[in-house]
Amino acid sequence: MKITKRAARVQGAGTADAPRPEDERLPLATSFAFGLQHVLTMYGGIIAPPLIVGSAAGLSASDIGLLVAACLFVGGVATLLQTIGIPFFGAQLPLVQGVSFASVATMVAIVNGSGIQAVFGAVLVAAAIGFLITPIFSKIIRFFPPVVTGTVITMIGLSLLPVAANWAMGGNREAEDYGSMANVGLAALTLLVVLLLSKLGNAAVSRLSVLLAIVVGTLAAIPLGMADFSNVGTGPVFAFPTVFAFGPPVFDLAAIVSMLIVVLVILTETTADILAVGEIVGTKVDAKRIGNGLRADMLSSMISPLFNSFPQSAFAQNVGLVAITGIKSRFVVSAGGAILIVLGLLPILGRVVAAVPPAVLGGAGIVLFGTVAASGIRTLSKVDYRGNMNLIIVATSIGIGMLPIAAPAFYDAFPSWFSPIFHSGISSAAVSAILLNILFNHIKAGNSKDSSVFVASPPRMVREEELTALEDGDYYMGGKLIAADGREVKIIPTGSIPAILDDDDPPGRA
Repeated sequence: MKITKRAARVQGAGTADAPRPEDERLPLATSFAFGLQHVLTMYGGIIAPPLIVGSAAGLSASDIGLLVAACLFVGGVATLLQTIGIPFFGAQLPLVQGVSFASVATMVAIVNGSGIQAVFGAVLVAAAIGFLITPIFSKIIRFFPPVVTGTVITMIGLSLLPVAANWAMGGNREAEDYGSMANVGLAALTLLVVLLLSKLGNAAVSRLSVLLAIVVGTLAAIPLGMADFSNVGTGPVFAFPTVFAFGPPVFDLAAIVSMLIVVLVILTETTADILAVGEIVGTKVDAKRIGNGLRADMLSSMISPLFNSFPQSAFAQNVGLVAITGIKSRFVVSAGGAILIVLGLLPILGRVVAAVPPAVLGGAGIVLFGTVAASGIRTLSKVDYRGNMNLIIVATSIGIGMLPIAAPAFYDAFPSWFSPIFHSGISSAAVSAILLNILFNHIKAGNSKDSSVFVASPPRMVREEELTALEDGDYYMGGKLIAADGREVKIIPTGSIPAILDDDDPPGRA
């Protein structure tokens, strides 16, 4: 195959000095605009855990507000650590950090049994143990080929779609207007604005389509009485999180064990998110980078209880925002982290953002979360399904991942240690895909040599000597061999005597 001198220089140059896509620096105003879009995308998810846990603990409205501010503040600090990074900490990828929703059910159970101080103690100890075992997780990169990562990324998107649907219906299942045409219509309007703005030729408007659609949806909700800004002026303007505001942590063994299971789930999901955003950004993710990201996750989770917050993890919905906007810069997400810190220090600004109707977030979420699933499907399209059992790995893992989504009570009768892991569609699909990949692709003993319904046809093969006459850009279509310049290359039948080339035939071809 012909290789030009320039191509040879490029191939021999390596990629060590090539700039990483995530290191792109945008103008400051642009970075904060896109950073705000990230904050608006995950704001509902980051304030939901403190609202739920605070209510379960019977806290007053002001104390719940303190929890919300603390979670925003710690989420911002954790995001800066993950995106900017320091030695040994931070994956340096566009990942937004915040309170893991996977921990909510366990924290509510601990609150009901031992109080909120036991939650903080359990988070502190479990995160410390998680920090110590991160080297194990950072070594599993070889068990995450495209057949695994594609499955997990797809499940991240699919598992988030019920969240978007709940938002689109109003967000509060107890409300009288839950699922009303007003809520669904507002979500549909927001979705329509996203699509229309994405179609515009202006690149800046297209990339900010989600943020602008949220603004338009909120403005449309005001005259309809669906956006309430009356509480914006209620409460303090500035408040710094108080260390151990609810008293010193309480260390309960049962609570710690329960929270440790949650930490294992968080480590699994964060690993999947790091791999997912690396795939979307188009950058290298190795064991070292995963380890740095997991250590940042666990360090943030260890610090969280000091400031009255909960376990931290990467937010999957923001992975979708990276995919749909095409903005791969980690510094854009760093700007979002700075905004989260400001919102945590200025509760009045947080109350403004909290006034965005859930239905508006639901309309935007349909696009964002669907994009994550589409990214996973794109990764799965690169998987080789010929002569192997990759198809059954994907099919079984997605099926297992969909079980808790299709039937939320499916694992209610299972042991308490089992439910937290498999109740998450993301972690259950990840565990399934990893184990099945090891079973079929790493442990060769016992594999059947006979074809089954899950094995595609044997791979096609071409002799190496048959490629020597080809050049870069040649392709075969419709029974004809076409050169890179678009001209047809004559194919000489086997055993025939080559004819003299015409003047317009590519030189060196026969």
